[in-house]
This record gives sequence, C-alpha cells and structure tokens, in this order.
Amino acid sequence: MKNNIIKLYLFNFFTGLHFISGVIIPFYTVWAGLNLTQTLILQSWFLLCTFLLEIPSGTFADYFGRKKTLALAALVNILGVIVYSSTPNFFVFMFGEFLWAAAIALMSGTEHALLYDTLKKIKSTKKSKVIFSRYQSIHLAGIMVGAPIGSFLASIAGLQSTMLYMAIPFGIALLISLTLEEPHFKKKIEEQNYLKILKGSLKHFYKHKILKILALDMVVIATISYFMIWFYQVMLKNAGLDIAYFGFVHSGLAISQIIIMNNFNKIERIFGSKRRLIFFSSLITGLMFILGGLTIFLPLVLIVIIVGGGFGLSREPLFTSYFNKYIPSDKRATVLSSITMLRRLSVAVINPVIGILADWSFSNTLILLGLVAVIFSFVSGTKEEMLID
Repeated sequence: MKNNIIKLYLFNFFTGLHFISGVIIPFYTVWAGLNLTQTLILQSWFLLCTFLLEIPSGTFADYFGRKKTLALAALVNILGVIVYSSTPNFFVFMFGEFLWAAAIALMSGTEHALLYDTLKKIKSTKKSKVIFSRYQSIHLAGIMVGAPIGSFLASIAGLQSTMLYMAIPFGIALLISLTLEEPHFKKKIEEQNYLKILKGSLKHFYKHKILKILALDMVVIATISYFMIWFYQVMLKNAGLDIAYFGFVHSGLAISQIIIMNNFNKIERIFGSKRRLIFFSSLITGLMFILGGLTIFLPLVLIVIIVGGGFGLSREPLFTSYFNKYIPSDKRATVLSSITMLRRLSVAVINPVIGILADWSFSNTLILLGLVAVIFSFVSGTKEEMLID
C-alpha cells in the first residue's frame, strides 16, 4: 500500500508536464489570435465546466473508486490535448476546455482522497501536511521541467506541436493510474447509494463551521493568486524580456512554490505560529501584486512573480491537510470537490471582469487584486485552534 504514494507522486509529475505553460499567452495571442479578454473568457468557460462537473465527479470517485476515476481523468486529458491542438478556433478551444475540465474535475479531490486514505491505511495521517506539500511540489516539478521544454519545442516545432506533445506524458500518467491500489475500510462505501453520498457530503460541509471558514480563506487568496499564472507573462513582456526566457521564469515560479511547500514547518517557526503563516502568506501575496502594478523594472518584476506567486499558489496543500482532519473517509472526495468547486466558481465569475479591466489598465488591475488580498489577510476568520496537524 505504501507504493501507492510513490505511484501517485509519479502520476502527478506526468500530469504536470505542461509543455505549453511556458508559452501559454503566445499560444493564445499569436497562434490563435485571441486577446487577453477572450483568453480569460475561455478560462471562465473551463472553470464553469469544472464547477458543474466537480461534485458529480467527486461522488463518482467515492462510489466507483478513486483508481478508476484517475484512469478516466488521464484518458480524457489526452483527448483534450488532441482537440486543443487541432485548429486555432475559439469554439474548438471551448470543446477542448470542456474535456480538460472533465479531467480536472475527475482528479480534483480524488487524488487527495486516495492519498489521505492511503496514509490512513498505513497509520501515517500525522504526516499529511508533509505528504500533501510534497505531492503538490512534485506536480510543480513537472511544470518546472515542462515549461522550458515547451519553450524549446515552440522555437523549433511551433506552438501547435508544443501542445500536441503533451499527450505523451499524459499517456504515461494513464498507465501509472492503472497500477494504483484502492484502500478498503470496514465501512463499505460501495454499499451506499450514489445520491446519499452526494447529499451527506454536502450536508457535512454546509453544517461544518470550521470547514467553511478555512475554505473561504483558501478560496479568496487562491482566486487572486490564480491571476499571477495568467498575468506574469504580460508583466515579463512589459518589462522587455524575450519570450524565449518565459519558460525559465515559469520554472522559477514553480521552484519557489516547491521550496515554500516543503518548508511549511520551518516557515511556521519563523513566523511564530500556523495562523501567522496563513496571515503572512496572504499579506505577502497582496503586496507583491501591488508592487507588480507599480513597476516594469525587470528585477522587481521577477521578485513579484517568484515571491508573490510562490506564497499565494502554495497555500492549497496546506489547507487540504487541515480540511482532511474534519472529513470522514466516505465523504472525503465529495467534500474536497465541493471546496474546489467554490474556488473555481469564484474565478469563473470574476475572470471576464478582470480580463476587461486588464485590457483597460493592466497595472491598475494588479494593484486592485493586491489590495483585496491585503485587506482579506486582516479580516480572515481563521484561528490557530482550527489548524490541526
């Protein structure tokens, strides 16, 4: 059963080999001819689809099994790549985004539920914070490796081929998923009715005050941090950096997240408590967005991306560890999916608005996002006693 953890690490690494990530904005604006608003509308469509599929897929995993769900996700991921690389058409992209949304929704909550239940089976749940951080770090390692490869592929084979080649690592992830083991507990989840799992899990989340407070904290800052992924290449372009180096900056962003996520305990000691880590990760994220809106000086822009993105985008595995302490195994994938659903819905709603604002005034949009993060860091309801290792 311990091998499950290694296999999940490998699965996450290969699903993270996003060759296109280092040149994603040129892919949309150069190859497809879209503007920033259209690009973010596509992302809203993607997030809307994941929102609609999130809970059904989480319940699917709780009912039919996490192994089968992850295998199906990997297969759908491959289909999404094939569709997306077929032709530069907005509506074709919408179909590709739908397929990717289905894959992401199937994985969301499922992989974390399988990972935590594996830890539970081998009686190692106290290591969950470290394991979840490492798990996310390995996904980022895939992105870190994939982004420079993508920049290289784009320069020699073109943006379209860079997208298509992602089918190779996704295919490897599919093969790995077929070797996973499903943990079994005394309480037989398979004997429950599908709708009962769905209803019971949503009721558990709705009535759990601490889960809702923690979820809000994660969702607000995750929503703001999300725009670092889509805006950092615009910041680099405005600062005069050549596109050939974008993938390396993306790798730097991934490295910063890996360092932070694998040193949560040390950073907690530096800040003085778990609650202060939550507070300062929000505050630093906000301040970096504000700085990003005030400068085009390349060294400062790099600090904004690496530090702001590093802290803002590394919070999810930390919160996932805390969430799991309040969720029973038979509801785990569905409840985790419901929390992820809230994050994606919030981004889907504001994506077009932020896109329009960015096309109007990119710098002011960054400042606005930063101010929201700074204010929220002071009003969050998260308390120290809620953060259980």
